[in-house]
Amino acid sequence: MRVPRLLLYSWTLLALLPVPCSGAVLLRVPLRQGPLSQTAGPRGPSSSSRTRRGASAVNFVNMIDNLRGKSGQGYYIEMAVGSPPQKLNILVDTGSSNFAVGAAAHPFLHRYYHRSLSSSYRDLGRSVYVPYTQGRWEGELGTDLVSIPHGPNVSLRANIAAITQSDRFFINGSNWEGILGLAYAEIARPDETLEPFFDSLLRQTSVPDVFSLQLCGAGFTQNYSAGSSTVGGSMIIGGVDPSLYVGELWYTPIRREWYYEVIIVRIEVNGQDLNMDCKEYNYDKSIVDSGTTNLRLPRKVFQAAVKAIEAASSTEQFPSGFWLGEQLVCWQVGTTPWHIFPVISLYLMSENRNQSFRISILPQYLRPVEDVASAQEDCYKFAVSQSSTGTVMGAVIMEGFYVVFDREHKRIGFAVSTCHVHDEFRTAAVEGPFHGVDLEDCGYNVPQTDESTLMTIAYIMAGICALFMLPLCLMVCQWRFTRCLHPLGAGDFSDDISLLK
Repeated sequence: MRVPRLLLYSWTLLALLPVPCSGAVLLRVPLRQGPLSQTAGPRGPSSSSRTRRGASAVNFVNMIDNLRGKSGQGYYIEMAVGSPPQKLNILVDTGSSNFAVGAAAHPFLHRYYHRSLSSSYRDLGRSVYVPYTQGRWEGELGTDLVSIPHGPNVSLRANIAAITQSDRFFINGSNWEGILGLAYAEIARPDETLEPFFDSLLRQTSVPDVFSLQLCGAGFTQNYSAGSSTVGGSMIIGGVDPSLYVGELWYTPIRREWYYEVIIVRIEVNGQDLNMDCKEYNYDKSIVDSGTTNLRLPRKVFQAAVKAIEAASSTEQFPSGFWLGEQLVCWQVGTTPWHIFPVISLYLMSENRNQSFRISILPQYLRPVEDVASAQEDCYKFAVSQSSTGTVMGAVIMEGFYVVFDREHKRIGFAVSTCHVHDEFRTAAVEGPFHGVDLEDCGYNVPQTDESTLMTIAYIMAGICALFMLPLCLMVCQWRFTRCLHPLGAGDFSDDISLLK
């Protein structure tokens, strides 16, 4: 396709102007608690989507219970950075790909990374900026030696973003000082040439290409008390630990290696199908993300799910703001009516593309909220929310399961976690197979635009650029002419460069 000449002129003019550049925008939800569980056992001879316990003979005892966190504030693991080692708590996030640590004083940080004290730090001379749906951070890229005290017995040189400025990123009281992005290089910032931590680990060591997460939340359980909000879990790096799950592991293919994208083929509330076109569930993607608290659903799916949940729990009346995540609901301690809230089931395409399996969660989608309830009350927030960037299976999903990120075989496994919450009559479950046809078609594909449409768009953009560039060029020329006539002195400095931001 030819690019219109006017557009080329506009681009050339833009390239000559001293406009500061920022990294590509990555829309993410605010960082919150996310369950950490994945399993990576070798395929059986029949490549079954189920793997029986005992598939791994490796001893991961040093990694069990290596996660800490608080409900809604994220799960973190201790890491050692630099020479001599500086120990920091790092949020485990399967929904991003940068390893970034606080490197400057911040009101919410008890400690931070001192690059000047590390003899092994190497500055890369590049900056990085990562915005989220809410919040952002920016910093400077470098490399340093990194190890995980309660992980593999290895040390490696990894890329590190030293966070120098942030806005609504760090969380007061969360006790973590950085983020470990475990997704693929395609979504790394500033671009995909920056090698993510796990890729560096694989390249420099013999650790297998798999990790698994068991996130043990402080959510729905008859034994829950508001004082036990600190949670834990396990991150098994390099394999699957059979002691962390019960039953069988069921695997769903990783559809695309950027986020951990999967395909949802059906959603039920209390066994009732939402009866939607399955493409709606994956519009515009469905991902497994330990760095997100909620189950986030596309608008149409969210509305249908809330309607079904509201109908199932209609024995009590809730304010409309509760379903939108804007209001809390509270009950006297020990009287939360868990039984009125329905089970939510997600059906995921299995490795046999004409079969699916079902993961079912109890009302752990009611998230306990600290520092609000009195000693006589338990208060909760509705942790299912609307999304404009696809379905996100966050902490409220992962906390019921042991989740295996089997990157080597491009699949994600689910089994019932040994620390899942349950009541007297119901339990989390992973069940299958369920038969279907062309389940792969449920995945969302970005519509392709033909060449004539692209040409039209290009001409329109060229015209818009011309309209905006003409007055901007006149202002820049006037500014430069004024600078020539009146050089800036010490007493008459003005920040005219802000015109170009």
